[in-house]
Amino acid sequence: MLKSESAQKPKPLEGVKIIEYGVFHAGPGAGAILGDLGAEVIKIDYGEGDPERNWTKIADMDLSFENGDSVLFEVTNRNKKGICLDIKTEKGREVFHRLIKSADVFLTNLRKSTRKALEIDYPSISKINHKIIQATVSGYGPEGPLSDIGAFDPIGQAISGMMFTSGLEVPTMLRTGILDQATAIAASQAILTALYFRERKGVGQEVHVSLYSTALWLQHFNLMVVNTLSVNPCVPTIRDHHSPLRNYFLCKDNKWIMRTHHPEEKYWAVFCKITGKEDLLNSKFTDDSGAPLNYAELIKIFDKIFLTKKCDDWMEIFISHGLMFSPVRHIDEVSSDVQAIENDYIVPYDHPVQGKMNIAGYPIHFSACSAGTSSSAPALGEHTDQVLEDVGYLKNEICDLKKDGIINGTDKLI
Repeated sequence: MLKSESAQKPKPLEGVKIIEYGVFHAGPGAGAILGDLGAEVIKIDYGEGDPERNWTKIADMDLSFENGDSVLFEVTNRNKKGICLDIKTEKGREVFHRLIKSADVFLTNLRKSTRKALEIDYPSISKINHKIIQATVSGYGPEGPLSDIGAFDPIGQAISGMMFTSGLEVPTMLRTGILDQATAIAASQAILTALYFRERKGVGQEVHVSLYSTALWLQHFNLMVVNTLSVNPCVPTIRDHHSPLRNYFLCKDNKWIMRTHHPEEKYWAVFCKITGKEDLLNSKFTDDSGAPLNYAELIKIFDKIFLTKKCDDWMEIFISHGLMFSPVRHIDEVSSDVQAIENDYIVPYDHPVQGKMNIAGYPIHFSACSAGTSSSAPALGEHTDQVLEDVGYLKNEICDLKKDGIINGTDKLI
């Protein structure tokens, strides 16, 4: 569904209500995704709020908007309504329970012991609303010796083997928040599946996703190879150990180009022809099936060939012959890519603080409905009055809760 058509289309999760009590991205990111799909997502803050609100620096990078707000918090909490509620008081629990009774989903990523202490574990929540879907996100999973240990994205990458998938000899962290976002996507899929199951069977349930489980799931190919063949597919990458048909080359303008073709015997002759190297179609460099041989020598040859033209020139040549190539881009080049813009993978957004910018669009096109960012992340407690009024609180009752410090309080997380 392209932006020119989406304005008149409904969003698929309109009418679904999600209560969220979590921090950082791996859990709350799922709420943002479901908000893209039209769900009403109510984020409960506590005390000074989600620590991600103040997370504006990684290494030497300043990750803040012009007013000092966190860019990371914006990504995680777009599309949400925000309330500030002390759920450890009796009156706060009453408010929380009323919200839970009105909800389809409860989403949290607090530790197991904290969930139990706050009575927001599934046994407690399901007593309030037995048809609710509770989505719990953790570092390592619901069982085992690490089940009550916290974790962040880099820890999940480390324990799962992901830090060696780059093919370098030293562990390398994928940046920024790649595993957090993948976990949020997995959690959103789990919630959608549970909602569908409830629609068919009338049964609520808890779904549990972890950084560890998601990291392993992302490495399905790698795990299959190592566990069935006892071969480690994540050995350090050496270019001349790979065919020219599965490799990357530096071009005349100092830009890289990547190509991958399978099966190689189908494309090797064409590749040699259009690069002017038909002389390589002999027994030294081509086997009986027509695939390339002696990779190390071939890479040296094609390293020189690719330096004779600019990346865009090579792209034009290869595309005109039906071969699959791509420029190797930096992330700051993607926002102006015509292919991304034409498909709404990059979309314009008018942010209330930063103004006009480009953001990631929802990655799926729907023919009968639409999806995408509808609002910016909420200020601390921004929608408290509205949310409470929606579940039946009167204005004088809301004023009393404020006087008692139950909403917009300064309580801290245990």
